[in-house]
Amino acid sequence: MLAKVPEITVYFWIAKVLTTAMGEALSDYLVFDINRYLAVVLGTLAFFAALGLQLRQRRYVAWVYWLLVAMVAVFGTMVADVVHIVLGVPYLLSTLAFAALLAAVFLTWSRSEGTLSIHSIRTRRREWFYWATVLATFALGTAAGDMSARTLHLGYLASALVYGALFLVPLLAGPALAWDEVFAFWFAYVLTRPLGASLADWFDMPPSAGGLGVDRALVAGVLTILIAAVVAYLTLTRIDVQREGGRVLGYGETGARAAGRGSGREAPRATDP
Repeated sequence: MLAKVPEITVYFWIAKVLTTAMGEALSDYLVFDINRYLAVVLGTLAFFAALGLQLRQRRYVAWVYWLLVAMVAVFGTMVADVVHIVLGVPYLLSTLAFAALLAAVFLTWSRSEGTLSIHSIRTRRREWFYWATVLATFALGTAAGDMSARTLHLGYLASALVYGALFLVPLLAGPALAWDEVFAFWFAYVLTRPLGASLADWFDMPPSAGGLGVDRALVAGVLTILIAAVVAYLTLTRIDVQREGGRVLGYGETGARAAGRGSGREAPRATDP
């Protein structure tokens, strides 16, 4: 297969944070303002429909990929909320449980394929590992965001600022700290979820809960429009289509070398852009 995921540019991170925030706002709107049971059914159906559409593609298609990411955001939020609200599991415990699940997915993926690089998503099995990881990161991020805001009493804005600062660490300090590029990517990726969710909650939660009290439907609608604009730009420009020598955060391992790892041979080194 051709690459099934986008190159990592600044537009990737913008779209990622927007989808995480939208998923939080839309999930809360459907669950609390419409009907929680209907919301879970619709969220589940939408997730599997988007997943099936993505799996049928033979290459990266921007709107299909980001549609699935958006549906993962909604579904992952619902999964984390069901664990806490319906099953009564404390946020701390659910955060630890989802962290253990994510670690298990990473370990299984690494042992099976020999690499966790997104530049290697060119087989069906690696694609399944990738989306299992994405779903686990969304559930973990949702639980972590709620834990910091509610259990630790940081509030939504303070939580967003903390997660935003941590998100910038691999980009600003990763090269100096000699971080592995793949580790740096997934570190930042996990943090986009609690960052986006905390921002969405800050906007739509009532002032009594530390929010601004903006209508959830309005927040979800505005975020959806912004996501559509970014995806339309990516579709027209194709600047996020993976090419040999692509980089994850602007430094480190190239896509060609990452793709060669785990296949029993080293791929020819591409010239860095």
